[in-house]
Amino acid sequence: MSERRYPPKKEDIALFPPFAGLGLSAITVPMNESDCAAALADLSRQPYLGFDSESRPIFRVGEISRGPHVVQLTTLSRAYIFQLHRPACREVLLNILANPKLVKVGFGLSSDRADLKRNLGVTLDGVLDLNVIFAREGYTSTLGVKGAVAVVLQQKFSKSKRVTTSNWACDRLQDNQLLYAANDAYAALKVFAALDLPAEQLPIHYLPVRAVV
Repeated sequence: MSERRYPPKKEDIALFPPFAGLGLSAITVPMNESDCAAALADLSRQPYLGFDSESRPIFRVGEISRGPHVVQLTTLSRAYIFQLHRPACREVLLNILANPKLVKVGFGLSSDRADLKRNLGVTLDGVLDLNVIFAREGYTSTLGVKGAVAVVLQQKFSKSKRVTTSNWACDRLQDNQLLYAANDAYAALKVFAALDLPAEQLPIHYLPVRAVV
């Protein structure tokens, strides 16, 4: 059994340098079929992609989420922010999310998987939840992106609650939303790259292959 480990305390994390995330110039929001084709070409060249999604928050009791409204996928140099109200974005996302050869890397992906299945009809294939890796290493609580960035990169990852609960279903996302969404996914990929684990040790979840009758 692995030795029990704990993330740094909040006061220690506060002393770390800020996470070196992507800037706006490295963030692309595909708008049409041409933009989506270019995004697909870039993302398809990568074996691992940073992944996360955002949904418009629910404030009324009994209201059902129609999210995710945004899905973000990143390489180590660029982020693509897909808004799902755009038909071209939906088609590309279905291609990527269901492709087991493009491994989607993130934290706590079970809720993303359920939302995508319910509202997009797509089942994620080729998923690497970093929480599984850290649990295997003995961390007693779910680190999430903030804790993992502190543990692995010795950097401080800040998340704005105001941006977290902003309207992700709006037609045009604000700059602070783009930075938030992009770096949530990018940070996961940076942590994964820094871990530099052998491929055979990665707990990648693949869908079972169905026999052809």
